[in-house]
Amino acid sequence: MDPTDRRGEVDQPEVDRPGTGSPEVGRTGPERRSGLRDPHRAVRGLGAMTLSVETLVLLLAIQPIRLLGGEFGGAAIGTVVGLAVLAVLLIGFLRHPWAWYAAAALQGLLMLAGFLHWSLAVLGIIFGAVWLYVLHVRRVILG
Repeated sequence: MDPTDRRGEVDQPEVDRPGTGSPEVGRTGPERRSGLRDPHRAVRGLGAMTLSVETLVLLLAIQPIRLLGGEFGGAAIGTVVGLAVLAVLLIGFLRHPWAWYAAAALQGLLMLAGFLHWSLAVLGIIFGAVWLYVLHVRRVILG
């Protein structure tokens, strides 16, 4: 039998194996920097979780503001409810780049609400720092 005769053989496709030098091809492109299967989805999840926790904290802040609010108590409660609704709306828009900056502006609005009640300024500073960290993580993962 002639060694160059290949009549009965079936050609096998080449398979890219790890360590063979070929780039790993996935849904996100030829090479994944972060090692995540879907880094955009992971970052959106982080942002959504952060805004969800902020919404919960804002809604829990209504009762202390109601009891200790003073003369601006009603305005502070209305502001808190409005900011919580805005945070929930922004969760749905996080796939758009502008929503990340709108969420940063939300933290600034929360700091400004400190003129109505000091506790809102404290929450604004805390969540502003957390949001800066979320934006940093987003930049590191997505490049």
